[in-house]
Amino acid sequence: MSEARPKGARERILQSAYRLFSSRGTSQVGIDTILADSGCAKASLYKHFRSKEELVLAFLEMREDVWTHDWLEAEVRKRTAEPAERLLAIFDVFDEWFRKRDYEGCGFINILLECEMNSPIHRAAARHLANIRSIVSGFAQDAGLERPQQFSEMWHILMKGSIISAYEGNREAAGAARTAAEAALAAWPRKAQPAVA
Repeated sequence: MSEARPKGARERILQSAYRLFSSRGTSQVGIDTILADSGCAKASLYKHFRSKEELVLAFLEMREDVWTHDWLEAEVRKRTAEPAERLLAIFDVFDEWFRKRDYEGCGFINILLECEMNSPIHRAAARHLANIRSIVSGFAQDAGLERPQQFSEMWHILMKGSIISAYEGNREAAGAARTAAEAALAAWPRKAQPAVA
């Protein structure tokens, strides 16, 4: 997550929104706060984003790029090439994240819970969470697990539960979730391997 200050007004506004929405949530951060942080005029904001809702949707897209792909997925893939181990490595990555002083929780979950049910922002946050499940499902499929989509639903519940538990103050949540995940992974049925001739 680069600290370099982008040059264009749109990039400065989005970078400020990203930082502020990630740490404080969207309902607690007004347009004036974003403008003051970015150093941009209100006209610049509305030239690039027609409303706060549009800015929040852009934040969610950026969060998926920065958090989901560039950080979580990349970090897990870097740690191991073995698909089943990648599933468990999610909780190792989380453990380091939860222990950071500036741990902010999951932007997708935070926004999902604070916005109106079935609003465009609510649907977008749910879609971005579903994209995380797709990554998990891919790892499960690569590991030869039966019903990878169903597995990813269960695994994501452990992930989300640990994130919320850490946000409550339990910085050991990832370790507890990993213990439960190990048991679930060991019990989950595998696809039959083809017989060796």
